[in-house]
Amino acid sequence: MPSFTDQTGNTIHLDHLPKRIVSLVPSQTELLYALGLEAEVVGITKFCVHPNHWFRTKKRIGGTKNIHIDQVLSLKPDLVIAGKEENVQEQVYALAAQVPVWTSDIANLEDALAMILEIGHLTGKIREALNICGNIETGFSRLKKISPPVSAVYLIWKDPYMTAGGDTFIHDMLERCGLRNLFAGSKRYPATTIAGLREMGCQLLLLSSEPYPFGEREMADLKKSLPEANIELVNGEYFSWYGSRLQEAPEYFEQLQARLTR
Repeated sequence: MPSFTDQTGNTIHLDHLPKRIVSLVPSQTELLYALGLEAEVVGITKFCVHPNHWFRTKKRIGGTKNIHIDQVLSLKPDLVIAGKEENVQEQVYALAAQVPVWTSDIANLEDALAMILEIGHLTGKIREALNICGNIETGFSRLKKISPPVSAVYLIWKDPYMTAGGDTFIHDMLERCGLRNLFAGSKRYPATTIAGLREMGCQLLLLSSEPYPFGEREMADLKKSLPEANIELVNGEYFSWYGSRLQEAPEYFEQLQARLTR
């Protein structure tokens, strides 16, 4: 019986290729689609918006932080794919007591590539996974950093304002673009204030589209408070989704760099 150890150190055993998969992480749901697992995926979360036809037709089993365990089990999955950061530990453990659960733990691009390959092994799609990883590695190898680096803060939330620390996947994406994360010395997602950002001398403020959907209104308000900073709205999926979407991320980052260096 093949065994697989996930990125949190938990080992699962599968006696056959999974035929009924439930995904609890949006970026990994999109990866499963890219791997060609149309029939095998039977359940997703309400935040798994890509691909759109899966969002419209697959059974939704709650949000990433509020999984309806009874609904997951009713689908009789032979594999659940979770994420340490996205999902609540107690809910993952409750599911793991009854069905095989493979959990990712992603802090950088290398972790993401390892996750993609391992899910390829789990699902019998290793050739497809290798192809996706090859595309990602080629794209990022061509991505040049802004020089000199630009001091930046990446906001993910409002009331209070929250940003990304140095141990996050977002931080790794910022660094690869040549952006110097002013919160690199902080852990996870620290809170900040307008006064704090002003004090730091923030050159660039990036406003993410998720999880808080920053828009033109918020950008206008922040420009009044931080007139010296360059403020940009960015698509958060390219900074925080660590599945097959990474194939498109380098091109998006190049477009962002072009805007910043005009």
